Amino acid sequence: MTVYMIAQINISDRTRYSQYEEGFFDIFTKYKGEMMSVDEATKVVEGDWAYDRTVLLSFPSAEDAMAWYECDEYQDLAKHRFAASVANLVMIDAFVPGSI
Repeated sequence: MTVYMIAQINISDRTRYSQYEEGFFDIFTKYKGEMMSVDEATKVVEGDWAYDRTVLLSFPSAEDAMAWYECDEYQDLAKHRFAASVANLVMIDAFVPGSI
């Protein structure tokens, strides 16, 4: 089943964060990831959204998503993101008609 990952990110060091961005897609696409959206001008419709960047990713399965996130290659790259930003990251299942 398709899963989505939503990241809320506050970037404190754009130079260091760019090192993360440079290597991201090479690793991400190996794990069947699809970039659905990256937005730094989120329109808040309700509530508060105190983040610089919002990212929406898609994977064919939770196993693919976690294989990407947990792989050594990504974790090594993510050290740049960890040093340059703070983030929340969640994984949600795709909607299945009739599941509500």
